[in-house]
Amino acid sequence: MTGHVDALIIGAGLAGLVAAGELLDAGKRVIILEQEPESNLGGQAWWSFGGVFLVNSPEQRRMGVRDSHALARQDWQGSAGFDRVDDSWARDWAEAYLAFAATEKRDWLREKGVRFFPVVGWAERGGYGAIGPGNSVPRFHIVWGTGPGLLAPFVHRVRQGVRRGSADIRYRHRVDALVLDDGRVVGARGSLLRPDNAKRGFASNREVVGEFELRADAVVVASGGIGGNQDLVRAWWPGRLGRPPAHMLSGVPAHVDGRMLQISENAGARVVNRDRMWHYTEGIANWDPVWARHGIRILPGPSSLWFDATGRRLPAPLFPGYDTLGTLAHLRSTGHDHSWFLLTQRIIEKEFALSGSEQNPDLTGRSLFELLRRLGPGAPRPVEAFKRHSPDFVVAATLDELFAGMQSRSPGIALDVANIRREIEAHDRALDNRYGKDAQITAMRAARRYPGDRLIRVAKPHRLLDKGAGPLIAVKLHVLTRKSLGGIQTDLDGRAIGVHGRPIPGLYAAGEAAGFGGGGMHGYRALEGTFLGGCLFSGRTVGRTIATGGHATGRASMRGV
Repeated sequence: MTGHVDALIIGAGLAGLVAAGELLDAGKRVIILEQEPESNLGGQAWWSFGGVFLVNSPEQRRMGVRDSHALARQDWQGSAGFDRVDDSWARDWAEAYLAFAATEKRDWLREKGVRFFPVVGWAERGGYGAIGPGNSVPRFHIVWGTGPGLLAPFVHRVRQGVRRGSADIRYRHRVDALVLDDGRVVGARGSLLRPDNAKRGFASNREVVGEFELRADAVVVASGGIGGNQDLVRAWWPGRLGRPPAHMLSGVPAHVDGRMLQISENAGARVVNRDRMWHYTEGIANWDPVWARHGIRILPGPSSLWFDATGRRLPAPLFPGYDTLGTLAHLRSTGHDHSWFLLTQRIIEKEFALSGSEQNPDLTGRSLFELLRRLGPGAPRPVEAFKRHSPDFVVAATLDELFAGMQSRSPGIALDVANIRREIEAHDRALDNRYGKDAQITAMRAARRYPGDRLIRVAKPHRLLDKGAGPLIAVKLHVLTRKSLGGIQTDLDGRAIGVHGRPIPGLYAAGEAAGFGGGGMHGYRALEGTFLGGCLFSGRTVGRTIATGGHATGRASMRGV
C-alpha cells in the first residue's frame, strides 16, 4: 500500500484489529505494524476462553438472573476501589464501558456474527458483602468459538481491507520509537526483523535485517501489556501483594513484553498505575508447552479445599473462584510460591475447566457433539490429559498416598498432613446436616441454586473421603502472570494524555496498553470478562475518534490532572 495513510496501528491484537475495522468502515487507510509473524494475528485474544462481560442480557434472563446497570456499577465500584488522582479518566472509562456493556455491546457483536453459549458463567464472586468486590450475579458470557470466534469478524474485516488495498499488515516490524514533529506524533520507526516461520505463541527470532520509518495522521498504540516479561512484572510488583514470587508461570507468550509502554513514555505519554496488575493463583504448568514457562489457569468451581504450601486451609472467603487478588495477597504472605487444591474425581469432572481456546476444543470448534461429551460423565479430555501428564497433579486412592505425592512435589517444605486430614474430616462431618458453620459449604450449596452452576459447574456436595467419589486428587498451584491493569492514560476518545495533562496530538492508545481505557478502568480488581470487552470498547472508541476527526463519545477530551 502506498500513498497517504490515515493511521498506523501498533499491534495486531484484538484492540488494534477493532480500531482498524472502524477506520476501514469509514473509508480510511490503515497500516498495522506487528513484530511477530503472521501466525500470531489476533494476539492474546486468540488464546482466550472468550469470556465477555454483559449486563442484563437475554442469556442471563433465560437463566433466571436479574441484572441491571445499577447492580453492575455497584459491583465495579466495589472491585475497582478508585482512590488516586490518576484515576480521573479511568473512572470515566469505567462508567462509559458499563453503559456499553448494559446496552449496545451484545447487539453490536451479534451484528458481526458473534454468538454466545447459553449458560452464563459466574466468575470472581467476591464474598465480602453486597458493596464489596466481585460479581453479584453471573455475567461471564462465553463466545461460541471462544477467542478465535470473537476475533473472526475483525480479522475478516482487516483482511478484506488488505485485499481492497486500503489496509496493510506489516509483520516483523518492531517499533523502537515514535516520530514527533513539533509536539505531534506523526509516525513510527523501528527495526525489520528477519522473517520467521514460528507457530503461534512460539518464540521468534530478534535478528535485525533493516530499518523502517512510516508516517500517518494518527498513531495507535495497541501493543498489549507486560505479562510475558517476568522481570518487568517483578519490578512493578506492588507491595500490597507482598513480595513477588521467585517462581511464576507465564499465561502469555514472551513477546507480551511491555516495550511500547516505555517507548510511548519517551514520546511524552503518561503511563499510570503500573503497580496494578492481574495474576492468577490457580496456574498449572502446561505439560505440552508452547512458550517458556507456559502456564494454564484452572477455572475452578467452589468445592475444592484450598491449602497453602504448608497445609493450612485458606480463610473465608478465599474459596476457588471468589477473589483472585485477595487470594494472591494472602498466599504471598505465607512465604511460599505455591498452594494446593484437594478434591475428588467427582469434583474434577464437574468443576474443572481450563482457560484457553486450545484447551476447550468443543467450544472453540463449535462442536455440539463434543459439547455433549463435556456435559456427560467424566472430565473433559483436556482436563484428563493434565491429570495424567502434568507433574502438578497427584492422584491417589488414600490420604496417605496423596500426602506422600504432595510432599514429593514440594521437597524442603514441611507439609502439615495432620492438619490437612483434620480439615478434610471436619469438612465431611459438616455435610451431615443441610446447614452448618463452614462458609465454603454454605457457598457451594448457594451456588447450586443458580441453574447454570447446578447444570455444569458445581458438583453435588459430598464427602471427600467417600470411596465412590474417588480417587483423591491434589493439584499444585502456581502464580500465573496475565494482565496489566495500568497503562497509557487516555481521555474518553482514546487520546494519549501527556505529562502536561493534555492529549498528545496524533497519539492514541487502546486495549491493555491503555489499561483497557483511561490508564486503568478496572482500578485494583477486575470482574472477569472485562479484558476482552475493554479491548473491544477502547479499540472501537479510538477507531471512531480518528475516523470522525472528533469525539467518539461526545464527552469533553480536555482535563487537567
